Amino acid sequence: MTDEDRPRPVGDAASRLAAEDLAPFSQAELGARIALLEAEIARVRAHRDKVADHMAAANALFSKPAS
Repeated sequence: MTDEDRPRPVGDAASRLAAEDLAPFSQAELGARIALLEAEIARVRAHRDKVADHMAAANALFSKPAS
């Protein structure tokens, strides 16, 4: 069984992060966490845009011409 065949764990990483208590973190740690999350948001957006471009190219290639 490959990883793709396995069910996803309940609750994604963002949900688990949102539930985490932030009280123990220092201002520096919170700043570092924000920077890490902003970098992850940028990575996800870039991937989303890449997927959208790929889908648009596939649709343009395989869609029926307008009559």
